[in-house]
Amino acid sequence: MSLRKAAATKRVAAKPVAEKVVAGGKAMARKPAVGKTAAATTAAAKAAAKASAAKPASVPATEGTASADAAQLAARIERDLREGRLDTLSPQSFQALMAALCRSYGTQLEAGADFLPVADRTSVSPTEIMTTTSGLLKASNLAVFELGMWQSWTGR
Repeated sequence: MSLRKAAATKRVAAKPVAEKVVAGGKAMARKPAVGKTAAATTAAAKAAAKASAAKPASVPATEGTASADAAQLAARIERDLREGRLDTLSPQSFQALMAALCRSYGTQLEAGADFLPVADRTSVSPTEIMTTTSGLLKASNLAVFELGMWQSWTGR
């Protein structure tokens, strides 16, 4: 290899690359520090993703409470999904958890709470929302028309 090619290869290998950082479930590009190599950037991105994955969305919860347990369970489910493990919850456990969450959300809204069941539009895809909504309607033997009528009557 000629000296010119060797120098060009060395410059390309040491060229800084944009770093992908996960913050609050959102992937954002960040310019690297001067002199950061691709390997260092990849390692930093993996460390940042691991740190954000270990911490679920900020949930003010005291250790040992149902909220703390739910946050830990949510983090475990998310981690397992990222790793390709789809069997974290058995169908029976999933159904029990979904039923409890539906009852809890409905009860809290009736008591005057004002929050959406999902924090923001980026934490769950529209397809996942529609699939889940469709499954919930089917499980309750309801049609989309009935949902629309209920929404117009209640304003929800």
